Amino acid sequence: MSNQDFASRYPKSISLPDGAVVEIRLMTASDRDAILAFSQALPQQDLLFLRVDLTQPDVVDNWIQNIETGHSTSIVVYDGDENLIGYATVHRNPAPWTRRVGELRVNVSSEYRTRGLGKNLTSEIFDVARSIGVKKLMANMTPDQHGAQAAFRRLGFVPEALLADYVEDRNGTCRDLVIMSYAIDGHSDRIDDIVQI
Repeated sequence: MSNQDFASRYPKSISLPDGAVVEIRLMTASDRDAILAFSQALPQQDLLFLRVDLTQPDVVDNWIQNIETGHSTSIVVYDGDENLIGYATVHRNPAPWTRRVGELRVNVSSEYRTRGLGKNLTSEIFDVARSIGVKKLMANMTPDQHGAQAAFRRLGFVPEALLADYVEDRNGTCRDLVIMSYAIDGHSDRIDDIVQI
């Protein structure tokens, strides 16, 4: 699928298993205020685990800048009342040697959890990542985010690393970081081919 084909898929409506109809769109600068409202309404426990503090306008502005430069591709989902109820993004580091690696980030409002929205968003952003040429997908989370780990395992992600005391939450508490990965085309290197450092 080319980038043009991928963009032509949106906006689109989907029905959740409980019958709710929501609309998925490509994220643009016009979603800025909705993202802020969504993030600021998240429970405190969720805010502990955000990779960046999306309750801050300058952080959301940086995200939009990443979309405009092509370093991030994001989709957002709205309910029938035009409330933003979730997002998914694939972010690529601009460093040339990691340009084929994308980090997935998915978040859904608490009212829509366990209703199939997270699964739909993850599937959508997975397809987006493939369409923009990503070959390896990464997902980062803390060990106590069991639901997120289970969801990514169902997609075929495997744990790749556990980094001790690697991240610090909003309360200043150090936490371990689990890195999971999925190689879209399978692994291309064999362990005995890796250059020893």
